[in-house]
Amino acid sequence: MEPSMPVVIQTRGLTRTYSDHGVPVHALNEVDLDVEQGEFTVLVGPSGSGKTTLLNQLGGLDGPTAGKVLVDGVDLGSMKSGKLIEFRLHNIGFVFQAFNLIPVLTARENVEFIMLLQGRDRTERGRRAEELLEQVGLAGMMDRRPRELSGGQQQRVAVARSLASRPRFVLADEPTASLDSAAAADLLDIMERLNGEHRVTFLFSTHDPRVVRRARRVITLQDGRVTGDERTAG
Repeated sequence: MEPSMPVVIQTRGLTRTYSDHGVPVHALNEVDLDVEQGEFTVLVGPSGSGKTTLLNQLGGLDGPTAGKVLVDGVDLGSMKSGKLIEFRLHNIGFVFQAFNLIPVLTARENVEFIMLLQGRDRTERGRRAEELLEQVGLAGMMDRRPRELSGGQQQRVAVARSLASRPRFVLADEPTASLDSAAAADLLDIMERLNGEHRVTFLFSTHDPRVVRRARRVITLQDGRVTGDERTAG
């Protein structure tokens, strides 16, 4: 039996309630969750089950109605806005379905942008960006802008950008939804390799069975509650 890894993310009693014409709706309802370093985990469930809401909570993009989100024991809900932005910048990577690349910047500049916000010097930014783009198979495309790249290539840039800050974990919301089978398989190969070689923790929300088949842990959400939590061989 493998020894357990340090817990990176914890939620305790995590609840997010919205009002629908005065009627409270629990997007998340008392979710308790532990995610260890190096996990390759997916969140599954029907639309409206709470997957994206949970990712937004874990990434500090939205605050809970009740309960806590802790990253390395730090309560995100206790942070003031400026501190939370700074914490996200240095600890959490994001990959979105829509890529969210800056259209006027090259692939290299998109990856460098996070490090620019962190205040890293130009030499370090350039070296790190080139290293990451090589790792995701875009060594010859670093100076292309997003419109000059395919959807799969843009998503590779997004993955490289998510890792630029050396985050504690990466949150990916439906990262393969816009990709064909070949591009999705290539992207998942890259993420699995980064996970295996560098112990980068990945947490996905997905409807995509291609992603679920690769996971080593599958967490099922239904009506804002965790209804299943299965570890697999991956």
